[in-house]
This record gives sequence, structure tokens and C-alpha cells, in this order.
Amino acid sequence: MSANSSTMSQLIWQGPVCVGWKRDLEGAVYHLANCFLLLGFMGGSGVYGCFYLFGFLGTGYVCCVMWGWLDACGLDLILWSFLLATACLLQLAYLIHRLRRRALPEEFDVLYKTLYLPLQVPLQVYKEIVHCCEEQVLTLATEQTYAVEGETPINRLSLLLSGRVRVSQDGQFLHYIFPYQFMDSPEWESLQPSEEGVFQVTLTAETPCSYISWPRKSLHLLLTKERYISQLFSALLGYDISEKLYALNDKLFAKFGLRFDIRLPSLYHVLGPSASDTGPESEKDDEEAREPTLPTSAQQTPPCSPLPTATSPPAPPSWARLSRPDSGILGEDSTSLVLEDFEEVSGSESFMDYRSDGEYMR
Repeated sequence: MSANSSTMSQLIWQGPVCVGWKRDLEGAVYHLANCFLLLGFMGGSGVYGCFYLFGFLGTGYVCCVMWGWLDACGLDLILWSFLLATACLLQLAYLIHRLRRRALPEEFDVLYKTLYLPLQVPLQVYKEIVHCCEEQVLTLATEQTYAVEGETPINRLSLLLSGRVRVSQDGQFLHYIFPYQFMDSPEWESLQPSEEGVFQVTLTAETPCSYISWPRKSLHLLLTKERYISQLFSALLGYDISEKLYALNDKLFAKFGLRFDIRLPSLYHVLGPSASDTGPESEKDDEEAREPTLPTSAQQTPPCSPLPTATSPPAPPSWARLSRPDSGILGEDSTSLVLEDFEEVSGSESFMDYRSDGEYMR
């Protein structure tokens, strides 16, 4: 043991000493190589930090190869510098391969910048959402149906990327679906994960469309596992459904001339085909039918009777409701009552006459 320690001390303290120092400095290539190596060792972490690190280190070792070949003329310097430079270049190639593999298709990149980036959704979370839909972009031709009323099962959730989709019920137009809106958000929210159902509306592509679709079971599994993604989808779906309700509300305003509360139940049924499709003429005929017909003599000379001294005040005239013909959509539910109230807007009653929502719906 003592012999080994004495040998080490001789190598360290009694080694060969430089007899003479070179008066000339090394060439510019040697100093340039050390500058690149210094910058390389100052690199940070992460993918782009690794690009910085191995980029400068590889350039520095390449300069070391040139210095060993041109100035130092040492084979060992050339070989070691070449090996280190090759290792840095291989590491750079591996990083580029990883970035290309993790890059998103163009459609998903535009979707992230349009819908998710304003909400400050991390890119890694967005990639989990995209992975759930298998990174597939589906298409619809013009007049091709995405869902048929009463036939297509609710087994997915889709988001429109381009084009325009028409929503209708029993052939009656309801509203449009535009890019970056969910195509079946009301159907998705109407069912529990264990329930099954079919579409109550028909969705038809008016132009060539592209969309992405999440399978129902896979998305429910992801939402159950990731709480942040579940809250994100809850916010996006709630906003999308409110936009559709406001679109229906605007259509009602254009039809009846009065804005209604979007919280009314079964509001979309109001847009269904009604029995009186003849327009203002039929409404005018109904108003004339409600007016009582008086004899000609009574109209010319109305009788004048003295008022009694103590009588109760006359009761206000009551407007008798006309029976509404049966409709294929409305039926005897709350929506039919709402439509009957719509016909009486021009009369003495209004929505403000009801003291509560329950009394209004009755």
C-alpha cells in the first residue's frame, strides 16, 4: 500500500518538468474552439437548451479537429476531438427526430392556436386531448348527413374544423354550426356516461366539411382520469350550448318580433312546423273569428239603459283561447302552451302578466 502511494506521489510531484516553454501562442483555430466549448457548457435544460448545448459543443470539437490536424499535428488529438464531435452531432439528430415525431398536423396546430391557446391550455395537455381522437381528421361531402334524427346513436363528440353544417328537425331549419363549434354538444350533455340515446335533430353538411371526433367511451375515460381536462371540456361545452340557444333565440325574435328567455324548456320545439303556415292572413282570419257578430239594428241604435246605483264593477273582457290544431312536434306539452301565449301577444295579455314561471308554464 505504501509502495503504491509513493508511486502516485512521484508521478504527481516529481513528474517531468517542462524544460522550455513555447514562445508563440497557439493558432486562432485553437482559441476559437475553446470559445465554442465555453459557450456550449453554458447551455440550459429542456429541448431547446439541449440544442444550444450540443450545437456549440459539436462546433467546438470540430475546431479542435482542425487545430490537431493543422497546428498540433497529433493523431490522438484528432481522434478524440472527432469522436466527441460525432457524439454531439448524433445527439442533435436524435433531438430533431423527437421534435418531428411530436409535431402536430396543420389542422390540429391551427385548432390549438384558435381555441385552446387563448385559454392558456398547456401544449402537453392539448396533445393528450388530440391523442384521444387518434389525430384523425374526418370529412363530410356537400349534403352528406352527419346524424339522422331518431336513427343515429349518440356515441361520439365532434368538433367542426371547416365548412358549415345545417341543423334541422322534421325538415324545419333550426340553426347553423360554424367552424370551431361542437356539432353535438347538446346530445353529449343530455346523457350520462352509462346511458344511450339517439339524435333528435338532423345534421347535414351544406359545404365540404372537416371535423375531428372523440369516441364517447375514450373521452369519458380521459375526463374521469384528468380533472383539468374535464373542467376544460365542461367550460367549452357550456359556452357552445349557450351559443346555440342564443342562435335559436335570435330566430324566434325574427319570427315573432319578441325576445324570449333562453331558459324556457324545450325552446327549440318552438321552431317546429306549426299548423298555421299561411302567414299573416291566417292570423287575421283568427282575429276576425274571435270578434262577435252583432245584428245590424243593434249596431246602428245601441240601447241606452240607466246605470244602477250600487253595482259591482264590470268584469274585464276575457279572451277565449282558440283550440290549436294538433302538430307533429308540439303536442300537448309546455311548448304548445308557450305558442298559444305567442298568439295572444297582440291582445291584453303579455309575459309580464304572469307572477311566476310556474304559473306562466301552466
